[in-house]
Amino acid sequence: MMDENTLHQWFIECFGPVQGEMAWKQVESLPDQIREQLMSQSLEDLPDPAQIRGMMQAFAGGGLNSFGEMQQTIAEGPINVKLARSIALQQANDADSERIVTAEEGAAMRRAMSEVNLWLDTTTDFDPVPSQAEALTRAAWVEGTIEQWAQFAAPVAASMNDALGAVISERLDGAFDGEITGMFAGPVPIPIPEGMKDAKQLMKLFANTSYAMQLGQAAGAMSKEVRGSYDQGIELLKNPAGGLIMQNVDEYARSLEIDAAEVTEFIALREQAYARLYATVPWLMPRFVALIGKYARGITIDLDAMEEQLRGASSLDPESLSGAVNLSNVGLTTTDEQKETMHSIETLLALVEGWVDCVVWRSGMAHLPHLEQLREMMRRERAVGGPAELTFENLLGLQLRPKRTREAAQLWELLTAERGVEGRDAMWGHPDLLPSLPNEGDEAEAAAPKGEHIDWDAELSRLLDDDASAAADAGAPTETDDADVPNDDATSADANADDEHGDTDDTDGADDDHPDDDHPDDDHPGATDATRR
Repeated sequence: MMDENTLHQWFIECFGPVQGEMAWKQVESLPDQIREQLMSQSLEDLPDPAQIRGMMQAFAGGGLNSFGEMQQTIAEGPINVKLARSIALQQANDADSERIVTAEEGAAMRRAMSEVNLWLDTTTDFDPVPSQAEALTRAAWVEGTIEQWAQFAAPVAASMNDALGAVISERLDGAFDGEITGMFAGPVPIPIPEGMKDAKQLMKLFANTSYAMQLGQAAGAMSKEVRGSYDQGIELLKNPAGGLIMQNVDEYARSLEIDAAEVTEFIALREQAYARLYATVPWLMPRFVALIGKYARGITIDLDAMEEQLRGASSLDPESLSGAVNLSNVGLTTTDEQKETMHSIETLLALVEGWVDCVVWRSGMAHLPHLEQLREMMRRERAVGGPAELTFENLLGLQLRPKRTREAAQLWELLTAERGVEGRDAMWGHPDLLPSLPNEGDEAEAAAPKGEHIDWDAELSRLLDDDASAAADAGAPTETDDADVPNDDATSADANADDEHGDTDDTDGADDDHPDDDHPDDDHPGATDATRR
């Protein structure tokens, strides 16, 4: 039980000396019964003042200062992008994050970009991007990508908003009315104004806000994981040349105990390979956007599961309602059409990342001593996904991770040997010209469980302990028994299946990027007879 001085001080810490005193005076004017109920709580039952301050700042930045602004927010779309940005920036600008890119970091990035572009000139027919890549802070990455993420998530968020309104009005008889409680209000319940008592409108506001909060939290967390703007295999920044988040690159190099300059060059090499591909192939990113939108629009919501989440909500606030807008809780099983669309996304991503992998190998093998180890680590990270990436997948309702990247890289390597660099790259001239991946087989999916913990330090140690000659000799990799990687040998997966009808063979296939594979992938693109010639 608290005394009045403790609660008074809590208000001051949450809202500052002026607004805190105003809030305290409101408490003093409450009926004795409500005041006694408040005082009966312990200090531990109240939200952390720092959390309250951060949320108030985020809400102010997200246009939630008044109920008039809230109504306008509902009208602007299914996601409060301003709020998502505000919350993400709080994380991206926390005490552990650098606020600026130092001159030394900027020079290192520009030096690496200049060098790797020279390497790429000899291994791809695609020209360098005219603009300059950027050295980014975590906050700059958030600013540059949050609207694209919101665009991908908008169809899902719209379905969530409509479903919430339907559940409240049709199943719960508008049960959530009267007061707003919890984090959205603080310790004192707020009566709902007359203009917001429509249950559907109120639920749209809370769904809009809750979804934005989760999107912002995921983007903020992801800003600490990504190292390049093309890490998800798609174009997210408006600058086609991309950029590197230098703090994350430096921290990654330290964690691997590999020279920072080499790691920077490796990540810059991947970034510029992606940049050249997307800048030269104008249909590529619009195709991804169309496929992602098609998949998201097909998501249906389990109203029974959503009703259960709502009935279990401890209070009426966006935080408590977050479970009701999480697809892992309320999303229905995917349809056959969605499976086809998802297969198209995975196939196109595999061809993109396989091409990048092939080009990176050919460009960097003479310059980067740890190239093979770095490539394998990148593959395994992409296969399992980081915590923030998994959160995004729950919000978007889909995975932006390729399958069978190794096979795609080997396919592009064979095409390079058969047709030359110019002939290989000409296949990106039109979707109908893209090659088909080798047969996939009709086994059940073999992907590792989501969220499985991977000890990346242990994985790197295994890779670095391998025969060094395997990385140095492009034509003679060490033979390993890669038993964990299944062979794909049945149904054809047509890479052109990503057309507007999602026209693909509906095969789940085994995931050759199995994250539990304890052996490094010695089957690099260079390891083919055609290449050795």
